[in-house]
This record gives sequence, C-alpha cells and structure tokens, in this order.
Amino acid sequence: YVAAVYEHESILSPNPTALVDRQSALELMGRNLDIYEQQVVAAARQGAQIIVFPEDGIHGFNFTRSSIYPYLDFVLYSHSVKWNPCREPYLFNDTEVLQRLSCMALKNKIFLVANLGTKQPCEHTDPHCPSDGRYQFNTNVAFSDDGALVATYRKHNLYFEYAFDTPPEPDYILFDTPFAGKFGMFTCFDILFFEPAVNLIRQYNLKQVVYPTAWMNQLPLLSAVEFQQAFATAFNINILAANIHHPTLGMTGSGIYTPVKSFIYHNMEGYGGKLIVAEIPVITTDYKTNLEKIPGRVSEKGNERLPPLFYAEMMYDNYTFVPVWGETGELQVCANTLCCYLNYRRAVLTDELYALGVFDGLHTVHGTYYVQACALVKCGGLSFSTCGQEVTDATALIDFQLWGNMSTPYIFPLLLTSGITLDFADHMGWKNNHYFISKNRTSSGLLTAALYGRWYEKD
Repeated sequence: YVAAVYEHESILSPNPTALVDRQSALELMGRNLDIYEQQVVAAARQGAQIIVFPEDGIHGFNFTRSSIYPYLDFVLYSHSVKWNPCREPYLFNDTEVLQRLSCMALKNKIFLVANLGTKQPCEHTDPHCPSDGRYQFNTNVAFSDDGALVATYRKHNLYFEYAFDTPPEPDYILFDTPFAGKFGMFTCFDILFFEPAVNLIRQYNLKQVVYPTAWMNQLPLLSAVEFQQAFATAFNINILAANIHHPTLGMTGSGIYTPVKSFIYHNMEGYGGKLIVAEIPVITTDYKTNLEKIPGRVSEKGNERLPPLFYAEMMYDNYTFVPVWGETGELQVCANTLCCYLNYRRAVLTDELYALGVFDGLHTVHGTYYVQACALVKCGGLSFSTCGQEVTDATALIDFQLWGNMSTPYIFPLLLTSGITLDFADHMGWKNNHYFISKNRTSSGLLTAALYGRWYEKD
C-alpha cells in the first residue's frame, strides 16, 4: 500500500501561556490546517491511501492547563456512536478542527491520522475528575476515506505535559483499512513503555502502527529515526511515524518503516515541512530471524593486556565502558547482571575513539524507566571523558558482532550511521540466552550499534 507521513513545522502561538478566546485559537490552528490540507492533496495525488500528521502539529506546545482550553475540540469518547464530522457538523459544539480534518479525508478519499487537544466534561462523582470538571487529553484521531471518525486515542505516557490529563485506563485503539487491515495507534513517549504500545501490538498481533510524535532527539541512543526503526524491527511491523520539525528544539526525524527498509527524513539544518510517500508491503507473516553461530566467550589469555574500564555519563546514565582499540579484538564489559560482548574488525584504522558501554539500571531523567543496554558508540573526541557525547559524523567502517545476556525479551536493535542515517543489521536474534546483532561493513561511518533493552517489569 502507499503511505504518507508529513513532518510539519508548526506555526506556533507567540505566547502559549496567554489566555485567548476560541476564535483566536481557531485562527492559529486554521493556519496549520491550511498546510495540512495542501499536504493531503499532494499525498493523494501521489497515490497515498493513508497520511499521518505529527503530535502537537495543529495547536503547538508549552501551554498551561487553562491557556490550552480554547484550543481543545470536543470529542465524544464512545465507540458506539458513528459520526462523520464533515457530513454532520452540527451534532456537537466545538468540533471545528475535527470537521476540517474529516473533510480533508473525505475530499481526497484518504485515511487521515492527526493529533489534537480534546476536552471531555466529567462529574465530580468520578474519582479521577480534575477539579475544574473536565478532562483534557492529548488525542490522536483517525478518519476513514469517507471522512468518518474511526478511532480516538488518548495519550497515556505524558512527557511533562501539564496541560493534559492521563486517561484513567490505557486505550487500546485500532482501526481497520481495506488496503492493509488493522492499524494500531499511540503517541510519542508511549513508544518507550509497555502500556499501551507493546501490549496493544502483542494482544492484537498488529502489523501496522501509526505514530504521531513530537520527539526531541537525544544521541547516541534515542534519536527519533534511530528508535523508530529499532521499534519496527524489534516487533516486525510497519510504522508510519510523523514528527514535528523544529530543529532549534532538537525536533526532526520522521519516516515510513518496514522491518527491512526505511524511508526517512532527518534534517537539523533546513526549515519547513517535509512529505514522505512510500509504497510498502502489507506484513502478513512473521519474518524468521536468521540465527548464526555465536563465537564462544572472550578468552582471557594471561599475557594479554585487557583494555582499561572507565565510566562516563551517556544520556544521563552512568555507563561502564571499555575502549575499542586496534584493528580487531574481542571485548567484554559487565554491570549488575548484564554482560556485553563485542567482536570487531576495522577495515582501516581511523583517528577516532570508539567504546563499548554497558548500563543495567533505572533511568531517572526526563522519565523513569528501566534500561539494559549494550552500546558500541563513537566518542566525541579522543579522551575517555568524551564517550557518551552526542556525535553526528563518523568515518570508521566496522564489522562487528555485539551480544549480551539480556534479562528482558524486549530488545531494540539500534544501528545509526554517519549524518544520522540508518543501516540494517545482517543478523540479529536470540541464541543461547543471549541477544545478538551483527553487521559486516556499515554503509557509512558507524555512530552507534546498540542493543537497547527495556525491562518493563522493573519500571
């Protein structure tokens, strides 16, 4: 099927904490919706059957609970009511944004997924009801190609979004399409947690996911395109990921991902939005992972000088590292219960320092979640203290096999190359209770090769 995602540079409110009336809010959102409309037309012209827009793309961000209120549409959160906002605009008040999105889908005969703020009144008898008598949700909506509202998803894992409420229960939301079957839906930070993202995919055996996001890139392990691809690969699914484009805030990185191919956009220099359209296969069966023989444990010959252990901070976590020196080698490094192993060969020795790092613990900055990671990274400079820094360019071509005795089945294989481009591993999978990833010769200089494990039970 043909899919489209649009990385949108939002027209933002100059002062998001100021209180404005509904009319002014609609005017600002209308300017973003005008751009959406042009992109829907362009995507449909290229044969797209579905288009996905980013999180916060219509209203922007940095609101307070009261300043976002005029920007919120009313959504009846009920699966029993069939509603087509374009054809039945009078059913509910405060649904102007939904009406416009619905009409775009209808006019262009395309499935459309977008993110907006929504409100829902609640009774004080409801123990979860906020004191102002209403819920405010960060919401994704999906419209079918005739404009009907077919799915509503309320973001569960909020990322410092004080204007919004967490829904009382996680939403498991799917919608059906004639061209690719069922799509699941979640938002941004949700991708790092078990509920509802992982549970949704496993419960319904999903093969397609739409994913609006407003993601601030964090190298070396959590750049948007890097993690989006890893997620598609780990769960063997297609992901249509639309990010916001605000390079000054570190936000860029969208793509259409299959388990074996990625169509991405990552641009920290340019301004303006970007439409990606790609034809991808519908996944119906599970790909089999190629397992290959893993070499035995690293031998510790008495006469070999083992490289020194050192510690450095990477992404706010204290990693234990060993330097990756010389043309070839076998290394191991351990922390807590996790041991990571690396066999490597470099085609040409370049003047670049690489290190193998391990972390097995609770990550506590910008969210709390338990990580088990084995990471081969390029350091920022030639001293140990630069390992873990954000690096975007590299020249070293390295053949490697990286493996670890991970305690969780949820491993995201990361493979990032120079200029924030992506590569795919030759082989990956489980063997003898170890997860491994191997690659002969990356397409360009290696930035990061990592096994990013999420141990959800220990969150």
